[in-house]
Amino acid sequence: MKQFSIARNDGYKMYAMLNREKLPLANLTIRNLDPAIKERLRLRAARYGHSMEQEARCILREACQTEPASETAYTRLRRHFIDLGGIELELPRRQPGRQPPGFD
Repeated sequence: MKQFSIARNDGYKMYAMLNREKLPLANLTIRNLDPAIKERLRLRAARYGHSMEQEARCILREACQTEPASETAYTRLRRHFIDLGGIELELPRRQPGRQPPGFD
């Protein structure tokens, strides 16, 4: 049985996997494509011995294969200020804590 990847909230894929159906392939139409880009795609496809359609699939697959890890605000701030170095703060001495309340 061929296994399909299951994306979150993708009920059709789950249905297809459980019913052992093949998923239909998607179609994509790109309108208003700059002719220079189309020509570069054609040349790139020819270089690798692919059709333009196959080359576009390869490019999209590579672009969507890995998603950048989400950075936290702390990580971004630390990277931004790392070259400035740290500072030493003088911490005040701890005072004795107050007496706990009595429950008499």
